[in-house]
Amino acid sequence: MRQVVLDTETTGLDPKNGHRIIEIGCVELENRKLTGRHYHQYINPQRQVDDGAIEVHGITNEFLADKPVFAQIADEFMAFCEGAELVIHNAPFDVGFINAELKLLGSPRWQHVNAHCSVLDTLALAREKHPGQKNNLDALCKRYFVDNSQRDLHGALLDAEILADVYLMMTGGQTDLGLAQGGDGQSSEESEQAKGESVSSVIRRLPQNRPSLRVIQASGHEQEAHLSMLELLQKSAGKHFW
Repeated sequence: MRQVVLDTETTGLDPKNGHRIIEIGCVELENRKLTGRHYHQYINPQRQVDDGAIEVHGITNEFLADKPVFAQIADEFMAFCEGAELVIHNAPFDVGFINAELKLLGSPRWQHVNAHCSVLDTLALAREKHPGQKNNLDALCKRYFVDNSQRDLHGALLDAEILADVYLMMTGGQTDLGLAQGGDGQSSEESEQAKGESVSSVIRRLPQNRPSLRVIQASGHEQEAHLSMLELLQKSAGKHFW
């Protein structure tokens, strides 16, 4: 199964008010494994970015001035996503913006998102699994021990990478037994917080160009010594387990 974990940054909150996409980040999963393929693009929105949005993602009008417009990147972006299940946190927001861009594009090839992809909303999934709790991306990182220490500002590609880790943990990992009370009377939320402060085995992304692990084979002399030891154990008294 091919999935594309996607995030966007925008000039503001609502495409109905003329706001546009300024950054797209995607990472690819194949059968629940990261493939190393990704798509990342900054986009000139052909309008000003709201000051409040800049405070969230730090992307300025000056930075975007020489970037391509959406029409120039639409084919490459949509081709990367086509046929996949899009995994998005708060999917209606991002899908609404992409659909607005496609509508402005007016291309006969690319219609609305659901004509080319299926969509999985991880926010809705998190609310089902953790009702009544905070389920934004930072809260989920803490709950599932995913490292988000580099997330000082929102960024589409970084957030997509982090969401991929969270999604895989949320749908395949297990952080506790789901008990309402801990053995010391703590609530499950308090227990998770305590674990989050003490667990050191968080998920950390490794560089894609890291060298392969070295495999060391036993020498012929070592194999002979091993067989001799097994024979000696077999002859000795008592029962042995290996």
